[in-house]
Amino acid sequence: MGQLNIKDEALIAEAKELAALLGTSATGAVRAAVQDRLAREKALRSEREQQMFDAIMAIAERASKLVPPGVTSDHRDLYDENGLPR
Repeated sequence: MGQLNIKDEALIAEAKELAALLGTSATGAVRAAVQDRLAREKALRSEREQQMFDAIMAIAERASKLVPPGVTSDHRDLYDENGLPR
């Protein structure tokens, strides 16, 4: 696997400070921070996807009420037994 070379002095100082608070190495602190943020982003994305799904289902529910009773999408009368247009 590749390496990550951080040249940002402020970030290095913050990673060391976090490491001291967590009782781990700077690498461990960066690992913990990345894992935490990654988990939050995945949860957020999942929540957004669920919200979008719920919104689409709400639209479908409203749209289904606009279709008159007895209307279907069955168009078998337009095709022969081989599926070709009559």
